Amino acid sequence: MVQVTSRDPVTTYARRVTAGKIIAGPHVRAACQRHLDDLTEASSRGFFFDLKKVTRSLGFFNDVLKLNGGDYEGESFALLDWQKFIVGSLFGWVDADGYRRFRVAYVETGKGSGKSPLSAGIGLYGLVADGEKRAECYAAATKKDQAMVLFRDAVAMVVQSPLLRSNVIKSGRGQSVWNLAYQNTSSFFRPISSDDGQSGPRPHVALIDEVHEHKTNTVVEMMRAGTKSRKQALIFMITNSGSGRNGPCWAYHEYAAKIASRQLDDDAFFGYVCALDEKDDPFKSKRCWHKANPSLKAGLPGERYLQEQIKQAKGMPSKEAIVRRLSFCQWTDAKNPWISADVWMGAKREYQWQDLQGRRAWGGLDLGSTTDLTALVLFVEPEEPDEPWHIVPYCWLPDDDLLQKESLDRVPYLQWKNNGYLETTPGRAISKLHILKRLVEIQSHFDIQCLAFDRWRIEDLQQLAADEDIPIPAMEPFGQGFKDMSPALNDFESHLLNKQLVHNGHPVLTWCASNAVTVSDPAENRKLSKEKATGRIDLMVAAVMAAGMAFRNVTDETYIDQGYVVL
Repeated sequence: MVQVTSRDPVTTYARRVTAGKIIAGPHVRAACQRHLDDLTEASSRGFFFDLKKVTRSLGFFNDVLKLNGGDYEGESFALLDWQKFIVGSLFGWVDADGYRRFRVAYVETGKGSGKSPLSAGIGLYGLVADGEKRAECYAAATKKDQAMVLFRDAVAMVVQSPLLRSNVIKSGRGQSVWNLAYQNTSSFFRPISSDDGQSGPRPHVALIDEVHEHKTNTVVEMMRAGTKSRKQALIFMITNSGSGRNGPCWAYHEYAAKIASRQLDDDAFFGYVCALDEKDDPFKSKRCWHKANPSLKAGLPGERYLQEQIKQAKGMPSKEAIVRRLSFCQWTDAKNPWISADVWMGAKREYQWQDLQGRRAWGGLDLGSTTDLTALVLFVEPEEPDEPWHIVPYCWLPDDDLLQKESLDRVPYLQWKNNGYLETTPGRAISKLHILKRLVEIQSHFDIQCLAFDRWRIEDLQQLAADEDIPIPAMEPFGQGFKDMSPALNDFESHLLNKQLVHNGHPVLTWCASNAVTVSDPAENRKLSKEKATGRIDLMVAAVMAAGMAFRNVTDETYIDQGYVVL
C-alpha cells in the first residue's frame, strides 16, 4: 500500500473522488480508480510513481508561471486539484529508466474550465524544465489562426513571468510573436498547422487544441509521426465535447473512457474526460454541474454564467444543444439541431400503421443515389377533431455491403433491418423497381392523395413505372430551396409543438431527426441542410415535404396553424 501524504496531491485527489468527497463524472471516477490501482499494480509492468517529479512539475506552475487576463493578470498559476491530478500524473508516472510513462493525453472538460492555460503551461515546462536537448514544442491545429490562440497564452505567460522573460527569447512583437526560444538547450516553442506544408516536426511536446473541431486526425498523426525519435514525447490534447460521432474527437473520447474503465489497456495513454452520469440533467438540477466543470468551485466559469446559458437555451431551444455540449459535456448529434431531443421524444406515441389503414395520407419521397438511403414518409390524416396527424415512415438501402455502411455511419442498420424498420433491395444499388412494387403495396393500405418529390432522379422512376405499367399516386415536385422548404418547416414545427403531430419512435426516423440542421437566408427563411448535418437526414427531408404537401392541401382550420415556432 502506498502512503498518501499532503505532498501527493495526485493520489489525494484520486482518493477523494472515488470516495465521493469530490463530485466527478463516471470517466473521471474511473481515471482516479485507475491511478489508485496502478499504485499497487503498475510496478509489475515496469512503471512507477515518482513523487519528486510530481512536486517539481507542480512547483513549476506555482513558482515560475504567471497567469494573464482579467482578475488573474500577473497572479501565480496555483493549480486546482483536478489540474494537479493531470499534471502530476503526466510527469509523475515514469518507467524504469525514469522516462515519462504517458505519451498521449486527452482532456475534455466544459468550456471555461482553464484547459488552455494548463496546456500552455505544460508546453512551457517541456521547453525549459524537462531537460530535453533541442526540444521542439508545438501548439498545433488544422489552421494557423487556431494554433495561435493557444500559443498566445504561452507567450503571455512568458511576458508575465520574470524568470521566463529573462531566459526565453521571443521572435516577433506583440500579437505577431511566432517563436519562443530557450537557448540553454537549443529548444523552441512555436505554432504549427497542417496547412503550413511543413514536414519533419520532431515534437517533444505537442499541444493540440479544440480537438472537437478537427474533421480528420491529420494534425495528431503529423505530431505522433515525429515522436519516434523522442524518448518521452508528449501529445497533449484538449477539447470541449463535440457534435457528431464521425470525427477523431469522439474516437479519442471513447478510447479514453475505455482505458480509464480498464476495458482496454494502454499504459502510454492518459485521459481525463468530464461527463455527466446517465440520469443527470443539468437543466433540472445544478448538483451535476461540477462533473462537467471541475473548476466551478473556483468560479470558472461561474454558476451565474451557467444559469444564464440555461435560461437562454430554454428560451431558444435551438441553442440547447450548444449549451449542453459546451457547458455540460453532453455530446450532441448535430451542432445546431433543428428539433431538440425533448421536443421530438415528447411527440412519441404508441401506435401501429395497421390501425390507420384506409385513411387519407400525403407523402414525401426522397430518392437516394444508387447506394444511399431512400425515404418515403406519410402524413396520415386524423379522423377525430382532437386526434393528431400520424407519421408513417419507410426507408430502403441496397442489401449488399450493409455491414460496411453500418460501420461508416455508425448506426445498427442490420439490427434495424431485422426488426423491420429498414427494408433492403437486392444488389449493390438501390432498385427503383423494388421500391415501385413496394409503393403499390403501401397504396393498398392508405388512400394516398399525393406524393411530394425532389426533382432529382424522379424522371427515371416515373419512366420505369410507365414502362412496367405500375400505377403510382399523383406526384408533385417539391423544391428543396428556401421558397418551398421554409413554410413546410414552419408547419411541421407548429404541429409538432402543438401536439397535432406524432410519431411512433421509428429508430431510423428518430436518428435522422437528431441529425437534422437548418440553414437560413438573410430573410430568415429556412431549409434543411444535408451538408451541415452530422449524419443522414433523408427521412426528415421526406417528412418535411410530406408536411408541406399535407398542410397545403388540407384546409380544415382544425389542423392548419400557420404560426412560427423555433424548436
